[in-house]
Amino acid sequence: MNLIEEIYSLIFNVSSILGKPIKKEKIEIINRGKPHNPESLPAGKMGVYMFLYNGSFLKIGKAGPRSNARFLSQHYNPKSAKSTLAASILSDSTNPYEGVGEENVGDWIKENCTRIDILLDVTLGIFTLELIEAALHYKYEPVYEGFLNQR
Repeated sequence: MNLIEEIYSLIFNVSSILGKPIKKEKIEIINRGKPHNPESLPAGKMGVYMFLYNGSFLKIGKAGPRSNARFLSQHYNPKSAKSTLAASILSDSTNPYEGVGEENVGDWIKENCTRIDILLDVTLGIFTLELIEAALHYKYEPVYEGFLNQR
């Protein structure tokens, strides 16, 4: 099973167990590849985004229907918000990404990370968005989610 099928299966199985199966036509999973170009959150959609590097998920997050900046651009700029992928990479004391600095971290993410977007109809509601993000966190344990001392 490929990763996109695995994600679809996870979403369907978790939502079905809870008695509210999410129909496939209500979600779209897009593998933007590597390198990738982020795209805006379409009108009437909310989304979960995933950044994958060398077999590990670095960040999995969510953006509501009025959070296009979060979905489109904030994770590529270390100064746009505290919990961005760019800021997390730069603050990683192990410095695992050679040659990455504040001036090039956004380009490094676009060039070296696979981005997967999950677009959901806004009619599914915010709890559905949060459920999917939480299920993906549980399954893939992204490197830059939560506080290390709480793991």
